[in-house]
Amino acid sequence: MNECLFCRIAAGEIPSTKVYEDEKFYSFMDINPQAKVHALIIPKKHYADMAELSAADAALAGEMLKKACLVAEKLGLKNGFRLITNTGADARQSVRHTHIHILGGEELSERMG
Repeated sequence: MNECLFCRIAAGEIPSTKVYEDEKFYSFMDINPQAKVHALIIPKKHYADMAELSAADAALAGEMLKKACLVAEKLGLKNGFRLITNTGADARQSVRHTHIHILGGEELSERMG
């Protein structure tokens, strides 16, 4: 059995509040929101972080960014949104499956962290 939390969420083994899904990506609401609206988007195929994904499949990395913007639109983030991806321990990546945070729904702090 796969022990990756996000792989298990994408597979439907762990419940989540789905925002968007297609054959390559899954988006869901963050369970520990850092903004009024806080969703994540992940590739269904496992990549540990954005560096690994972009090295393996730059086109998929680009498509993921495009889908993150689509999710922001779907969430009604018309006044703006922030996209964040953390890569590695120093960036405090908490789940070793690449993901993009989509934050908005309010004026966000200028501080990034």
